[in-house]
Amino acid sequence: MMRTSSIRSQDDPLSLAIRPPPEESDSDRHIRLQHEAEARRISEQIDEELRFEREKLKKSKSDVKLLLLGQAESGKSTLQKQFQLMYSPASLESERMSWRTVVYFNVVRSIKKILTTLEAWDDIDDGSDSQSTLERQELGDYLPPRASSSATPSIHSSQIGVALSPPSPTSPTSPTASSPIRGSTAISDLRRRLLPLTNTEPQLADRLSGGVAVSGSGKGEVYVRSGWQARTIQKALSVIDADPLVDDVARMLEQSRDDIRTLWENQVVRALMTSRKLKLDEWSEFFLNDISRISARNYVPSTDDILHARIQTMGVAEHIFDVDIHGKTVTWHLFDVGGARGQRHSWVPYFDDANAIIFVSPISAFDQYLEEDPRTNRIDDSLQLFTQICSNQLLKKVHLVLFLNKTDILRKKLERGLCVSKYILSYGDRPNEYESVVQYFRAHFLQVHRRNNENRRVLYTHLTNVVDTKATQSIIGNVRDSIFRGYLQSAALV
Repeated sequence: MMRTSSIRSQDDPLSLAIRPPPEESDSDRHIRLQHEAEARRISEQIDEELRFEREKLKKSKSDVKLLLLGQAESGKSTLQKQFQLMYSPASLESERMSWRTVVYFNVVRSIKKILTTLEAWDDIDDGSDSQSTLERQELGDYLPPRASSSATPSIHSSQIGVALSPPSPTSPTSPTASSPIRGSTAISDLRRRLLPLTNTEPQLADRLSGGVAVSGSGKGEVYVRSGWQARTIQKALSVIDADPLVDDVARMLEQSRDDIRTLWENQVVRALMTSRKLKLDEWSEFFLNDISRISARNYVPSTDDILHARIQTMGVAEHIFDVDIHGKTVTWHLFDVGGARGQRHSWVPYFDDANAIIFVSPISAFDQYLEEDPRTNRIDDSLQLFTQICSNQLLKKVHLVLFLNKTDILRKKLERGLCVSKYILSYGDRPNEYESVVQYFRAHFLQVHRRNNENRRVLYTHLTNVVDTKATQSIIGNVRDSIFRGYLQSAALV
């Protein structure tokens, strides 16, 4: 009968392998014991890391993963700031000074755009509806030669019948040098004095973006990666408690305060804005109206400044908040994504384990066209993007919330007499009033959801102005509760 050795047997191969040699000296024994102690320490460290990873994985299964989706400039990053202000105010406070660079960049870019537009119009405005040299130049790279005024824009690729190109002006001629040059000399003087300030725009852009350019995302836009706030502060502090670039811009803003105010209040500028020959970004008016405060020495951005400050996100930025819901603390992972067409492919890896989506659509953008494609109306692009989200198989069970955003800007546009039917052809002869316009857009988004709702998922819809902190945080509270109820139901806990 064959004898089987036990694990304690002297014939055990492992015991033989680790048995110290008979002639082991005291020094060899000391070295061997040190090596064994080190191996034991490494093994225990690995065990501890594995235990930590198991606990982390177990905990992450109870976390909520929320995606903020929508086209560029829809308000996603502003909504993320509202979440941060509500659930992690200390983190917003810690990065407050980094937003000074963004505010300065926004102000300088607005001033430069005003002066560039004035130059295209020879620093005058004759009150006509003619198209400027600047507008023709901006559209020239994308659009074919303009057809006759009797031509009807094609609407076959549009979901709601939009004008697929900006409406053509009635006359192709632009003002000539022989037009009345009222105040042009004063504007020329302002341009000369403000030149050193406007020349800092590319340097500020490079400071924010780190020199990164994004192809296929529009002309002249500046994009930042996740964590840009910390890098901005770090670079500023690396020069002995001073940032020469930002300090120079602050000094020039203080010295140019009166010139900026004079330019902003100039009648020609106002006339160009009224006739929509000068189209400023939505935040420009907010900052230029308050230039005295922003140009003051030792300026510190307010919370409203941070909410209005504009910088485009590149890629996907994750923000983590601990949210208290009815006595239970749940970790939320909020993903703010870049919305430009060239960046939407980066969303897909986050779809498979998402719990909820807030889709943000700017319904004030009915008169705007994509930077990446001037033929595409932004409302139509938003509807197409929402269709892709609703029909995606990975997202069929995800809690879905729709924010019809920028209602404040929509009201202002309608009050100024901007006609929706001029840009959204299918709007027809409906009343050009806020309630009618809102219900029209809302109905189209609900229709998209119904057509792609095999699982009978509820769509929660909110009319929002995400720069309004009080109203937005109330909506966030409602969204939080609805997301958490859906999350508990999906986890079979209720």
